[in-house]
Amino acid sequence: MIPPKSGGTGSGGPTDKTLPTPDPAQVQLIRSYGPGHFLIGERRWESPVLVMPTETVAWTVTRAEELALDNLAALASAPTPTELLVVGCGPRAVFLAPPLRASLKSAGLALEVVDTGSACRIYNVLLAESRRVAAALIPL
Repeated sequence: MIPPKSGGTGSGGPTDKTLPTPDPAQVQLIRSYGPGHFLIGERRWESPVLVMPTETVAWTVTRAEELALDNLAALASAPTPTELLVVGCGPRAVFLAPPLRASLKSAGLALEVVDTGSACRIYNVLLAESRRVAAALIPL
C-alpha cells in the first residue's frame, strides 16, 4: 500500500487527503477493461478471468448462467479464503437461478451479480479495503 502523503498545516494534520491505493506489483488490481479485454496488474487478458487478490487465472465460463462451484475451484486454492464473489456478466447483469445462489452460499460465498464494468469497480474498491473478494469476469 502507498501511504497517504502528509504535509504540515497549522493544525498538524495532513493537507493531502489522498487515500492509500494498492501497489499493482503486490495485488491483482483491475487497471482497465473494454470490449474483449482486461488489464489486470501488468498483464492483458482477452478471455474470461477469475481475479483474486494475489492471482488471476483464465476462466472457462463464457455466460454467467454457466457459473457453478466446479468452475470456481481456483478460489478454493487461493491463499486467503474468498468471502464475496463479484460476478461480471458482460454488458448487463443477469438473474442467477436460486439453486445456484444457494449452492454458492452453502460454500461460504456471498454473491454480487452485476455488469462487468460495475464488477471491476466493486472489486477494486473492496480490494483497497482489504476485503476477501474475488471477481469472476466475462469480457464486454
